[in-house]
Amino acid sequence: MPDNTLYWIILIVILVVLLVLFAVLFNFVGLWVRALVSGAKVGFADLIGMKLRQINLNLVVNARIQATRAGLNINQQEMESHILAGGNLMRVINSMIAANKAGIDLSWQNATAIDLAGRDIFEAIQTSVNPRVIDVPSAAMGRATIDAIAKNGIQLKVKARVTVRTNIKRLVGGATEETIIARVGEGIVTAIGSAHDHSDVLENPDHISKAVLAKGLDANTAFEILSIDIADIDVGENVGAKLQTDQAEADKKRAQAEAEKRRAMAVAFEQEMIAKQAENRALVVLAEAEVPRAMAEAFRSGNMGIMDYYRMKNMQADTSMRESISGANPK
Repeated sequence: MPDNTLYWIILIVILVVLLVLFAVLFNFVGLWVRALVSGAKVGFADLIGMKLRQINLNLVVNARIQATRAGLNINQQEMESHILAGGNLMRVINSMIAANKAGIDLSWQNATAIDLAGRDIFEAIQTSVNPRVIDVPSAAMGRATIDAIAKNGIQLKVKARVTVRTNIKRLVGGATEETIIARVGEGIVTAIGSAHDHSDVLENPDHISKAVLAKGLDANTAFEILSIDIADIDVGENVGAKLQTDQAEADKKRAQAEAEKRRAMAVAFEQEMIAKQAENRALVVLAEAEVPRAMAEAFRSGNMGIMDYYRMKNMQADTSMRESISGANPK
């Protein structure tokens, strides 16, 4: 009896192992057969190796089948390498299929490099096939128009639309859409600023487009500019006249300040002269105060007699009378 029990236990274990192996092999066999009948053969050993490397078998097999049926020759090892590098395999495969159908030269190396660089390769292919329109200025800039001033001082408000398509060769390392918007905006400002009269721009808005397009604004960017179209032009303020008015107002204020400065200097000079006059009068008073003292000294020294004094007083009285008759104010 114990021998029979051990026999059944061993048999059950063997059956379980066989069932597990069968389930695993059935999964591998199913993928292997599906790849084989689709013309995208994948080795049975390769499937086991991918399983050990923890690679999604269904993803690789589906990608290989899709690529092969689309006429692309991409081997399994390259697909595994891209997955292990952290790339999106199906996005690369779909992009290469779309590029191949559109006649765009896109190699596996370029496609995987673009994908690993973080760019959406499938969107880039779509933009290359169906060009995209970019509004200048963009909504992210927080303004509705590009404002520029012609040489006659009139402000113009411009809206433009730029048609671009992706340049696959410059997608990795090329400048983004924001650079295109900034360069086109700068070109519009320069073109309007070079115009002698704003009416020339209003009559021929295509001159702006041609001038901006001729600058090669798509250099070192991930896009190729196909056209630049002026969507709208509005006349803004007369900035030149406003600046002239502001300048005249500033000149007037400066002249007023200069005049006030001269007036203050004149008042200060007048006050200074008044002070000097008062100072001179004080000196005269001091000098006059010395006259009696000098006369007394002359009397004591005998240089002046009493008759001399009377003659001097008579002369002073005569002078005072004449000044009174003439209307002069005596000092």
